[in-house]
Amino acid sequence: MADNTIYSKFESIVERQPDAPAIITEEQTLTYSQLNDMANEIMALFYDRHIPRIGLIMRHGPRQIAAMLAILKSGAAYVPTEPFIPKVRTDYMMQTAGVDLIITDDYCNKARGTGRVMPDRSEPNAPAYILYTSGTSGRPKGVIIENHSVTNYTRAFENEFNIGRGDIMLQYSVCSFDIFVEEVFATLLNGAALCIPSEKKRNGNIRELMEFVEKHGVTIVDGFPYLLAEMNKLESIPPSIRLIISGGDVVRESYINNLRDKGIIIYNTYGPSETTVCSNYYRIDNAKALPDGTFPVGKAIKGVEVKILDNNLREVPKGTVGEICIFGEGIAQGYTGNPPEQKNFVSIKNGARFYRSGDVGYEMDDGNIVFLHRRDNQVMIMGKRVEPEEVENILNTCPCVDRGIVRAFLDENGLYYLVAYLMPKAACTLHEIHKWLSERLVDFMVPEFFVKMKQIPITRRGKIDLEMLPVIMKEGAAV
Repeated sequence: MADNTIYSKFESIVERQPDAPAIITEEQTLTYSQLNDMANEIMALFYDRHIPRIGLIMRHGPRQIAAMLAILKSGAAYVPTEPFIPKVRTDYMMQTAGVDLIITDDYCNKARGTGRVMPDRSEPNAPAYILYTSGTSGRPKGVIIENHSVTNYTRAFENEFNIGRGDIMLQYSVCSFDIFVEEVFATLLNGAALCIPSEKKRNGNIRELMEFVEKHGVTIVDGFPYLLAEMNKLESIPPSIRLIISGGDVVRESYINNLRDKGIIIYNTYGPSETTVCSNYYRIDNAKALPDGTFPVGKAIKGVEVKILDNNLREVPKGTVGEICIFGEGIAQGYTGNPPEQKNFVSIKNGARFYRSGDVGYEMDDGNIVFLHRRDNQVMIMGKRVEPEEVENILNTCPCVDRGIVRAFLDENGLYYLVAYLMPKAACTLHEIHKWLSERLVDFMVPEFFVKMKQIPITRRGKIDLEMLPVIMKEGAAV
């Protein structure tokens, strides 16, 4: 297919509607043609170097999006992270991804129009980006996603949500999560406009964000369930919004009980990073919740197949609990560095591959999938995947900790939080421990509570006695 790379599909939109708005901010509106020119100017800085993987550490805005497009047109994959991510973690990501160049805001400031025409070097099966997720080894693992997987996803998105010229998508997510991929490419590869708030408005209160949404006529809002929960508390929301999409964690009926009365279409989505943003969609504004107050995750998107398999990887009947496994266009190339989790990508006789999600669920009689829980210890905190074992491993590298363990618990609203149990050395302070973790982990991975222990309780078999650990109860935040 001629437009089966991200850049080639973007270029086809540029040719079709060069003067249509592509990027909207408080200060400016860039057309598709202007955004493409900006991408070419940035690409001229590194095009001749033939670099396969390029780091991206920039503030959110038009130049960040243009830099992503420049990297993709050059045939390289981008490795994104935010400027506020701890340096130790960023360095690890860039090293393990094989990054030879990092593009920053200062680097892009050197870009000038050259008038030089540079051909598109992107290929459908070449990596487009590498996103890092929490890993059991104590180090984040990089998920390698190919160009064709992203273009398939943008077609599936358009097929389900009918996005196109005239729509305006809010850019709310940080760049290192799947929702950002959805916000940017499902918008720009379908002819809609991306609306980027300032950092102050993105991180401010919900009312300020909604004022921005109303001012710029945003029609689609995409975010974690907690954004929906905040919007749900408001007396009114901007009338321009026609669609709200939730992803990254479980949606509860209490998060949308007011929103669903406002005539807005609301979707619950599901899918690990390893399957390119999402594998399932389910409309919930007109749906009845399950007995536990949550919703199904729905049916497979276009170009993807989802099956429930048993321990022997055989498909189970409807209603039978098993592991959610994803087949089709969205399956990642794999992980950087070939970690133990690489085994979750399974090849079958016909040459196809599927991904074992580690999520447990079942298929309803109507074909919709229900997510129940994780098979392993992985949890979702603020919509982001966290391996408590990774946090525990980092805790145990702290020079002033003799031994520590980290466990996840649920609050009254069914949201996870982390507790660290540790045996500190004599001169150790909590400030030192917290500083050590904060320099190596993203903020949502740092435990909320720390418990000083004289001894870590051990069973007769020499394992940690989980029942003997004190539970720090946390009241659920009002939603």
